[in-house]
Amino acid sequence: MSSRHSAHAFLVDNQLQFNDEELMSMALIHPSYAQERSALSNNQRLEFLGDAVLDFVVAEYLYRSFADKAEGDLTQIRARVVCEKALVEMGNRIDIGKYLLLGRGEDMSGGRKRKSILADTVEAVIGAIYLDQGLQCTQDFILKHLQPVIMQTAMGDYQDYKSRLQEIVQARSKDNVSYEILNENGPAHAKSFEAGVFFKSELLASGHGKSKKEAEQNAAEKALANGVIMERLS
Repeated sequence: MSSRHSAHAFLVDNQLQFNDEELMSMALIHPSYAQERSALSNNQRLEFLGDAVLDFVVAEYLYRSFADKAEGDLTQIRARVVCEKALVEMGNRIDIGKYLLLGRGEDMSGGRKRKSILADTVEAVIGAIYLDQGLQCTQDFILKHLQPVIMQTAMGDYQDYKSRLQEIVQARSKDNVSYEILNENGPAHAKSFEAGVFFKSELLASGHGKSKKEAEQNAAEKALANGVIMERLS
């Protein structure tokens, strides 16, 4: 499928009207596809923009919707919403992998389901919508898919998983858990990280994220969800 046909199909399926469909074409071009075609641009600049727009839209919605919550609570809620996991779930709901343009090698190695690629492409799509349709349309698109996640998070458990894990461990041991970045991928402006949480040199769990802090939080969350590990630690 060509970039133009892929973009048009995405716009039709998501009931979006665009003035310049080339913007959406760009949003769906992964760097691996561009590399195979030398001079072709990719979606990384749109991803950069979309990340900032997403942060703003979610922050404004939280500010207006939860007047009773302090700044620290709003920050934690936003961090749980604007994260790789939530963006991947959003990407799967709009079936973004179906429209992605990937290099042959990336495609054959499962790139259409790779979490970091799906999350990055969702941000690029948001950037394209913002440039073509403005803030209101972008806000409508984001909240259509993320509002349920925002509400669920705000009304549920958005505690700092690292702090909770530390409290559990230190209640029983003088030792504490530690974190280490195990891997990082991607260009400087859009890296993805894998972090490991360790106790006495033992790897308890690992997590991925678009920042080191997010990866560490996800690692701590996985450790907390593992009954066997928590029974041993407590």
